Amino acid sequence: MGLIRKKADWTFDDFNAYWKDKHGPLAAQAPNLRAYWQNPVVDRAQRGIDFARGPWDFDGFSQLWFDDATQSERAFSDGDLAAALITDEHHFLGGLHIVTAEQSVVIPLPADAQRASLLKRISVIRRLPGSSEDDFRREWRVHGDLVRKMPGVSAYRQNVVTVREREKGKPCDYDSLPIDGIVELWFEDAQTLQDAFASAAGRTTMAHAKTFLGEITAFLVDERRVV
Repeated sequence: MGLIRKKADWTFDDFNAYWKDKHGPLAAQAPNLRAYWQNPVVDRAQRGIDFARGPWDFDGFSQLWFDDATQSERAFSDGDLAAALITDEHHFLGGLHIVTAEQSVVIPLPADAQRASLLKRISVIRRLPGSSEDDFRREWRVHGDLVRKMPGVSAYRQNVVTVREREKGKPCDYDSLPIDGIVELWFEDAQTLQDAFASAAGRTTMAHAKTFLGEITAFLVDERRVV
């Protein structure tokens, strides 16, 4: 996943159009790429949750699937395509962090036709200070069971971060990029989202979140498939 910020002197519309029409087709040429989605940010409000927000301010999230991490590393480190991607990223991006994640599908997505009409929220989460990665993973599994009980959640995926690159191509330690997971949630609309978290099950879910999370930074996104 790419955690993306546009260049400061680019408008969001110009950034989004270039990402879609120019950079997307270039990245889509990566060998062994299984799927590629772009998620431009359209709203930064927390919406429905009363939780400490982290320092992150992104303009988009890219998601690229490979069979394994070795294929991903080779796709973006070797050859002319890798060099062309880096040149293009420097052209229109002001910041780019990369994370590799293990994805768990908690509530499966509906068929593509229905998915296209849904509202998507991506959240960047960080565990409480002093807790371990094992603690985080264990409690996030419990949390998934609680989200299943919330009304109005159309789909839910958990992405546990396993490798971090604050600067693309240079793995870094946790303190340099303190992100533990990335949440993907889908709802019918903004009111359904609000109602889900306002429900009794939603309040229980967020009470549990405060036992193992220190920060939740939420973004509403549009999603589009490239591959």
